Amino acid sequence: MHLADYISKDFPAFEADTLCGEAETAARDFGYTHAFVVRGGYFVGAVSRACLEDYPHLRLEELEPHFERFAIREDGNIIDSLKLFHIFNANVVAVLGAGEEYRGYLSCDDVFQEFSRYPIFSENGALLTVQTPLLQYSFTEVAKIVETNGAKLYGCFISAIHEDHVHITLKINGENLSSIDETFERYGYHVVDKYYSDQKEELLKDRYDFFQKYLEI
Repeated sequence: MHLADYISKDFPAFEADTLCGEAETAARDFGYTHAFVVRGGYFVGAVSRACLEDYPHLRLEELEPHFERFAIREDGNIIDSLKLFHIFNANVVAVLGAGEEYRGYLSCDDVFQEFSRYPIFSENGALLTVQTPLLQYSFTEVAKIVETNGAKLYGCFISAIHEDHVHITLKINGENLSSIDETFERYGYHVVDKYYSDQKEELLKDRYDFFQKYLEI
């Protein structure tokens, strides 16, 4: 996933002497949370649209104390942009060259559209989240548990890291999903969440409901 393949250039960066109102209007028209500021083509920072709205008659350089220095290098990986979107509550990130010259930008929509093509997101299947001690987790073991139960693993990732344990979320394609749950439990994993129909649990629930109705008669 070479980042250079996803750089857009239609949203302009603004010279530091541009009026904030002009930059805010452009950011609003594009639906972006931030505008980018440059001096002579070199990146100075990003300023939020909310900040621009408060000072429409000032020039961008007058808001420099409010600039946020977040961007990504053009030789980086598209995955690195996800953290920036989250930390800065942004839907657009500037892309810079090696000398911090402004090259263009990445939009959140484009990045997530790319990820939506990956089988872990696009294919139908069950989602399962398991918990295991931080120092003991092994993706090799996780894959083995899934595959020895006759299922296929579309992908897995660390969805949470805590002080002494991790959560691993898996996308699985298979029929005997309840056996996978049981195997994880036997190997010392704790099933935190599962998003699929568990026929065994549904059968037990039906029998419990029937028993409750019998007692009420």
